[in-house]
Amino acid sequence: MDSKLDERAAVSFPDWKLALEKAGLAAELHQEWMQAVFGFLKFCKDKHAPASVMLAKLYLQEDPGQGPSVAKDALRWFVTKGRVKKIEAEAVGATHVEPMKAAVGLRRSAAPKLARDDRGTSRWEQQLIAACRERHFLWRTEETYRMWAQRFAAFLQPRTPPLAEAKDVGAFLSELAVGQRASVSTQKQALNALVFLMQEALKVELGRIDFQRAYPRERMPVVLSREECQQLFGQLTGNTRLMAELMYGAGLRLMELLRLRVHHLDIARGQLKIYAGKGDKDRITVLPERLIPQLNAHLDRLRIIFAEDRENNLPGVWLPEGLERKFKKAGESWPWQWLFPSRETSFDPVSGTQRRHHVLDGAFQNAIRTAAERAKIDKRVTPHVLRHSFATHLLEGGTDIRTVQELLGHESVETTQIYTHVMQKPGLGVKSPLDGL
Repeated sequence: MDSKLDERAAVSFPDWKLALEKAGLAAELHQEWMQAVFGFLKFCKDKHAPASVMLAKLYLQEDPGQGPSVAKDALRWFVTKGRVKKIEAEAVGATHVEPMKAAVGLRRSAAPKLARDDRGTSRWEQQLIAACRERHFLWRTEETYRMWAQRFAAFLQPRTPPLAEAKDVGAFLSELAVGQRASVSTQKQALNALVFLMQEALKVELGRIDFQRAYPRERMPVVLSREECQQLFGQLTGNTRLMAELMYGAGLRLMELLRLRVHHLDIARGQLKIYAGKGDKDRITVLPERLIPQLNAHLDRLRIIFAEDRENNLPGVWLPEGLERKFKKAGESWPWQWLFPSRETSFDPVSGTQRRHHVLDGAFQNAIRTAAERAKIDKRVTPHVLRHSFATHLLEGGTDIRTVQELLGHESVETTQIYTHVMQKPGLGVKSPLDGL
């Protein structure tokens, strides 16, 4: 590692897998480097810290995984290339942006490799990609399934996934739970991905899979006080603040917020419609009255951008495939436009069409994290904390739990009950005996 660099500085390298594919490594070494980087990023996630040279050195000391030299070479490459990418991104971010376009949203990163050009590097990966696209999976789902397939392939070496059996899948899932202390949801995601890989893509019937299940741990959600919410919003400006206040005021999940379209707003009735939320479910939640003037002004700005896109013959926004086939011009109509679009166009990773997409999740997450640091909030603040705070504040205000369940879109009231444990006055308002001294 280069000692001249600030070892604590964060390294951002979101497209490292694509860069690694272009590095021209032998297949075996490519898999070893990929496994090393995956292990390092998991290590950073467990430490709740961004990737850095300092964490890379700590990772090599504690858990080198493969041979130390292989892991060291892989992480040196990751850190060096990541530094270059960050410098290039900062240089691009410093360029002038027209005021009107700056008002539309946060900057979008470089477009990923197009799906038509990304068919995988091995026969089994090509079969997985084909199976995903035959079923019209979302791009994010395909990326997730490929990630788990690559981790499974690295676990199997020197064998490959087509030669795997149910016991191999079970061993991998057990290692996630026991060796890597993965959560229940992470292990479940890996199980779904590997069953799809083996049975749907590779046509290998697994039968019963025996594995050690991850231990379910009930975590208390991080909740901000009303004062902390105000402090957080005070560090945000423009569309980022509007997005944060809407997420808190309506209790939205992150992707529900980013995927909002113009017709999802029902300002006259004070409602916000959520379509295809978690579990592909629709629901209606409350639209904060306080935000209505800001939303109306925001829509006026969007109409200008919409008109410019039409004048420039820009293709319509992305639509679900079934809808796009039935209503080919719907993406060019006003109601279907993104409520929070990116200020720059980008290439659709599947079709290669250059169009306007919504704001990136990573950009919004970074904005919230930075705002929390500036507000000196001593909690781990992510966008989802705003949803937790919405639910908790409603319960503290006397809203019944069934109503909160419906607004959040929870399938079971037991999921909503976790917020009763972090209310300011849980139960009957028990007072600490220390307060009575």
